[in-house]
Amino acid sequence: MKQLISAIALIFSMTFPVYAGDYIIGEGDGLEIAVWGVKDLTFAVKVRPDGKITVPGLGDVPASGQTPAGLQSSLSVKLKELVKNPIVTVTVKDITNSKIYIFGGGVKAGVYDLSRRTTLLQLLCTIGEVKTADLKKSYLLRGGKKLKEDFYSLFVSGETEGDVLLEPGDSLFMPLLMDKSVYVLGAVNAPKAIEYRDGMNVMEAILESGGFTKFASMNDTLIRRKEGGSEMSIPVRAKDIVNDGKMEQNVKLKPGDYIIVKESLF
Repeated sequence: MKQLISAIALIFSMTFPVYAGDYIIGEGDGLEIAVWGVKDLTFAVKVRPDGKITVPGLGDVPASGQTPAGLQSSLSVKLKELVKNPIVTVTVKDITNSKIYIFGGGVKAGVYDLSRRTTLLQLLCTIGEVKTADLKKSYLLRGGKKLKEDFYSLFVSGETEGDVLLEPGDSLFMPLLMDKSVYVLGAVNAPKAIEYRDGMNVMEAILESGGFTKFASMNDTLIRRKEGGSEMSIPVRAKDIVNDGKMEQNVKLKPGDYIIVKESLF
């Protein structure tokens, strides 16, 4: 008989949905409570705003803040007053306490229903266009603390080992990418703003701007960059890149960089 009871308990434990082990029950969630062999103790109930449910024979029982497995254990203990060796299952049927909040200006703000097991990468793939978001300055908040910062390596570089399983109540802050262009000015044939691409270097930007004019002083090329609230200047000897193949001079660009090619005095 004991073996039969153990087998039945195992079967019921396997009927939980995906979130049975992890999901935190909250206000408004719909639950199905079942006690094996006791028809009057098999019922559906919704978690009230006070976080409690009403169980026949027990009265009000706290449910909010517990996992289904935790509530099941709690009810099993309490129901021993009414049923000998109660076999209890708790199933979440209607999830309302599973919101993820997205904000920050870089993407359209919204609320995402976490109805199934979802990682940060999976969510980023569903929220639409992220080109206007500064992924490097984005972060995941959980319980008021930053759990993960910088989504760029995960979403753009494919470093999936940094992926994170999301939980109800998580928030994604994704700020606006303030300047996503580089600017090429001075002695080039077509001065312009160019949309920044990952890995772009100074010679690529100059070539996209029509290349040097015949008056360009190629070794007097300058990159002006703002970082940390201050401005810095990076000299580039572009002629050494073209004539001598000195690729160390072919500086990698960052969004917001200004490339200025000076004209020769002679």
